[in-house]
Amino acid sequence: MIIDEGIVFRHAEEKDAGTLVALYDAAARWMRASGIDQWKPGEKDAAHFTARMRDGEVWIAADADGRVAGAYELWWSDEEAWGVQPPVAGYVHRLMVERETAPAGTGRRMLEHAERRIARTGRERARLDCVSTNPRLLAYYRDAGYRVVGEFPHKEGKDGQVYGVILLEKRLDQLTLV
Repeated sequence: MIIDEGIVFRHAEEKDAGTLVALYDAAARWMRASGIDQWKPGEKDAAHFTARMRDGEVWIAADADGRVAGAYELWWSDEEAWGVQPPVAGYVHRLMVERETAPAGTGRRMLEHAERRIARTGRERARLDCVSTNPRLLAYYRDAGYRVVGEFPHKEGKDGQVYGVILLEKRLDQLTLV
């Protein structure tokens, strides 16, 4: 467990899978209501998050009272979007914020937590992608210090739909590891 400015970070456990599904679905509903065509409610189930816990890391952020404020996945490779790469990066996925209860700035704090976690492993870059049709999210990541390094125009979803993603990365060599 790690405490960062009032947010408590902990590794997700199998018992948290239902909470993660609810968080994902709430974020997907908010996106759709905001005119963002990216996630769909029901698209990720408990098995998805359990598998991510086995294959990488899933982190839950909670407030001081223990209420879930958000979560994210951290992968150590992402060949589907980035191809085969040397082990120089961590890959942030599914940055989810509980919009009803999360303190302001929770998303950015989770992103910074992921960056510190990656840097502690000796890797020099944080990488992520976002759908090319989501300019708000692209601007959010750019404001957080990420730069566009490419585009993968033919990523295929589990449902067979093909969509484009923008590839972003941030160098972590200037990061303070507290």
